[in-house]
Amino acid sequence: MLYWAVVFLLVAIVAGILGFTSIAIISVGIAKILFTVFLVLFIRVC
Repeated sequence: MLYWAVVFLLVAIVAGILGFTSIAIISVGIAKILFTVFLVLFIRVC
């Protein structure tokens, strides 16, 4: 899950550089959600 959060973050960075702001905003939102879910699951397991 952390892998997918990083992938969406990289997509957001590339989209932002190329000027696709709406795609960048959506990708950052998805990355935040996935990272939050990862943290919750990681803390719960440990």
